[in-house]
Amino acid sequence: MYDLILFDLDGTLTLPEEGITKSVKYALESKGIIENDQEKLKRFIGPPLVDGFMEYYGMSREDALYCVEKYRERFSVVGLFENELIDGVKEMLKTLKESGKTLVLATSKPRPFVIKILEKFELMEYFSFISAAEFDGTRNDKADVIKYALENAPNFKNPVMVGDRMHDCIGAKKNNVPCVGVSYGYAEEGELEESGAIKICDSIEELSEYLNAY
Repeated sequence: MYDLILFDLDGTLTLPEEGITKSVKYALESKGIIENDQEKLKRFIGPPLVDGFMEYYGMSREDALYCVEKYRERFSVVGLFENELIDGVKEMLKTLKESGKTLVLATSKPRPFVIKILEKFELMEYFSFISAAEFDGTRNDKADVIKYALENAPNFKNPVMVGDRMHDCIGAKKNNVPCVGVSYGYAEEGELEESGAIKICDSIEELSEYLNAY
């Protein structure tokens, strides 16, 4: 039975597409790059931003870090709130916590942003610990986020990670933690299967039922 559940944020508990993609577009424009393909912008949901700018647009690390700063310039003021809670999330978290499971948030999003989002959607009370990245690049990699979460969680025997991207699965595997994938997020077709998810849930209802049963 899972006694510790680590939850990703973007694409798992919330749908942040509007805020993230508009902020990425704003950052790219600061470098003279005009990107109107929404599918290309959506690729930034999940992985560390600096990696996305380097991988998808061939930027040097210096240019990528500049774009991250430009991204945050818009996201911290506007994009942060261009977000919506997935239907059923609050009920799922409440049920899991009441059943005695320990819930921890494990996200690559910077902590100050995470706190504001959790407060906006009134989710803070459900989590025993928040493991997140920092603005200085600390815990930028998902494996480091999960490791930090495990180090700071209460006593547990059977942890599980829940996320919507391959980075969640890979990060969990590096920490010897199984990962449950959710297909309603932003993964590309076959991404979760190929990255080792032990189970894939297609809805919050299915996820809640699975986590409560194990």
